[in-house]
Amino acid sequence: MRVALISDLHANREALDAVFADIDRRGIETVYCLGDVVGYGPEPEYCVDVVRARCRLCLMGNHDEALFRDASDFNPHARGAIEYTRDRMLPAWYSGAAKKARWRFLRNLPLSHSEGRFLFVHGSPRDPVREYVLSTDGFLNPEKLRSVFDSFSGIALAGHTHHPGLHDESLRFHGLGGASEFTLDLPPDAKCFINVGSVGQPRDSDNRACYAILEDRRITWSRVPYDYQLTAEKILRTNALSEVLARRLAMGK
Repeated sequence: MRVALISDLHANREALDAVFADIDRRGIETVYCLGDVVGYGPEPEYCVDVVRARCRLCLMGNHDEALFRDASDFNPHARGAIEYTRDRMLPAWYSGAAKKARWRFLRNLPLSHSEGRFLFVHGSPRDPVREYVLSTDGFLNPEKLRSVFDSFSGIALAGHTHHPGLHDESLRFHGLGGASEFTLDLPPDAKCFINVGSVGQPRDSDNRACYAILEDRRITWSRVPYDYQLTAEKILRTNALSEVLARRLAMGK
């Protein structure tokens, strides 16, 4: 197995293009997306088209799902971005085939995918779309994290928190620590929960796009610089998306 894992693209064209350039440079042919293709960012159609063309698998994220259900539990910035995205992407009866195909693609995304000892979700094995498994759960909420570990066997991989790293069975979280590339071995008989990070809106105080490369016995995270200032300018030019969504890209928060 050698699979590039991307997640939480959030309609960020510049970050997605930079990550795929890095994936292509490494000669990786198989790419899985763990959800949240849309939301927050200014170019949802472009990102959906790239994922449809380049990813062998794409899962449902909570922002993708929110297009088709109530987003009242989202914060105002996220909810406004869903409304912006829905206004752009919801097809009418007279819409062209491409617009209808994008909407149908997002509506029909699967919730999870299993492959050997690997389970792929957006959120967690207990709630594949919406539950957050936070980097701090091991010491702030160990009962929750232990329950998450009890709900799967093997290795679970997710996105959702935008914070890359690995929880081992002791509930310890291993983060990247600012590294441009970081590799951890995957013991054949141990459980772990892996977060692949966010392509389009990192939140671990590193503004570089993040994705992971999964192999049978190891996981490698890669940080990729991109023109976040251009993305921020595009967000502001929409006159619909919150300026907070533009400012946070520079901070990686």
